[in-house]
Amino acid sequence: MTPSSDRVLERLMSLHPKIIDLTLGRVERLLAALGHPERRLPPVIHVAGTNGKGSTVAMIRAGLEARGDRVHVYTSPHLARFHERIRVAGDLIDEDRLIALLERCEEANGGEPITYFEITTAAAFLAFAETPADHTLLEVGLGGRLDATNVIDAPRLCVITPVSLDHQQYLGDTVTAIAGEKAGILKPGVTCIVGPQTDEGLEAIGRRAAGIGSPLLVQGQDWQVWEEHGRLAFQDTAGLVDLPLPTLIGAHQVENAGIALAVLRALGTDETACAAATILPPGSHWPKRWAA
Repeated sequence: MTPSSDRVLERLMSLHPKIIDLTLGRVERLLAALGHPERRLPPVIHVAGTNGKGSTVAMIRAGLEARGDRVHVYTSPHLARFHERIRVAGDLIDEDRLIALLERCEEANGGEPITYFEITTAAAFLAFAETPADHTLLEVGLGGRLDATNVIDAPRLCVITPVSLDHQQYLGDTVTAIAGEKAGILKPGVTCIVGPQTDEGLEAIGRRAAGIGSPLLVQGQDWQVWEEHGRLAFQDTAGLVDLPLPTLIGAHQVENAGIALAVLRALGTDETACAAATILPPGSHWPKRWAA
């Protein structure tokens, strides 16, 4: 019988009895066995938060690709097929390559306990390490501090979208505790773009940033975004830009666009790239993840 990625993925789900079991030890062991692909990724933009991660990642990708950059993207969950989670230099990963990568990870793991998300994250890292690109967009699966994506020592930027109560059984029962877990992706000397937060959430993020020396660019302090006369206005220390409103549906997309624009401005993109970030193709609304 011809192998399929669905059968391989089903087999991998049996390697650990729990769907969620937050720790970095298992994925670090597997990545070491694979030769540390996470150390060979194109510059990483690591995105955590409770709300808006998918839309923000889509907008960042649109802006970067508008200037001709090649972008890897890792997101979760998927809507229809697992392939939606892994976009390699602009294209959804193809079936044959996905099967090969998953089987390499399975062999390297040697039957040791590992969660579905951990081993599939390792497969994504292999794909990204072995294909040239200009950027890697990594969306956190759950939390941040102990998420399998949090093995990148020196990302280019970190991003925290709005934080609210979610997965309290794993992350804590207050916004302060949850924001502290999300802020676990921060790294010394690496700038973090911070979207709108509650006072307690921002305090927790700021405490983590101050403790490790991570500069913050915070909405309402370092940059602002708002709707005015049917347009989107964004202002930071570099000046004011006037852009089309996001094509993604919902008033909250103005805030998501602001986060994406703050990222793009931190990367030095021009106004053309920023405008492209707000105008996504038809059918690109999350959670379709720009499926082909």
